[in-house]
Amino acid sequence: MATNETRKTPRTRVQSAETGAEILKALASLGPSASLTNISEVAGMVPAKAHRYLQAMIASGLATQEKQSGRYALGPAAVAIGLAALAHIDVVGNISDMLPDLRDETGHTCFVAVWANHGPTVVRVVEMVGEVTVLTRAGATMPLLRSATGLTFAAHLGAADQAPVLAAEPDDLQAQLHEAGSPLNARLAAAREHGIVVIEGLMVPGIAATAVPVFDARRQIAAVVTAIGPFNSFDSKPDGPLAQQLKAFGKRASQRLGAPMF
Repeated sequence: MATNETRKTPRTRVQSAETGAEILKALASLGPSASLTNISEVAGMVPAKAHRYLQAMIASGLATQEKQSGRYALGPAAVAIGLAALAHIDVVGNISDMLPDLRDETGHTCFVAVWANHGPTVVRVVEMVGEVTVLTRAGATMPLLRSATGLTFAAHLGAADQAPVLAAEPDDLQAQLHEAGSPLNARLAAAREHGIVVIEGLMVPGIAATAVPVFDARRQIAAVVTAIGPFNSFDSKPDGPLAQQLKAFGKRASQRLGAPMF
């Protein structure tokens, strides 16, 4: 005798998988101790339907339910799948694939930097054809406290991470890190609050730069994306169109790396 499962058509199975995926995404976005009402609202379905799928997911280890409160969370199987996915994420590759579009959208040379042994290190550059050549190349190390890229890392990394490369910075800037309310600390606080760093001539005279952080699934900074160009053709307003383009790119890149939507 055919069971309910064997009577399902391929399309029905696909729809079931899509529904289950929406439940899992809702659990991931809501965090631990999510109510059935919240889950059904985020997943876009009636509570009764969400409840049926949640019970099936609990049986397979994809979800768990608290005995006392009745609230739901991701189960051990879902966590294991997530960790396996994280292990295979190519940070540089994922962001690099998006970089040419950012270059074309902004009209400026753009690059990606990651944190390495010697500090912020450029790993991919896409130059704007026809723009004045800016001396940035793959493998170059950017100053921690004297570049838009470095300041973005400094705003989001802990002191222990920064310590090995701080010795290369000028003494006055190192001292400012320990002064509450110093110009440097004010700039770092603004970078954290607004999610962007804009500089003019700080590293190279006549050159402006705008940088944004890219976060991973642990909400930790994984890379920095920077646009650079000459003063006369660069929008260096922190709330201008270029800044908005960079911030939107940073969000898209972060989501590609598994960062929670923000």
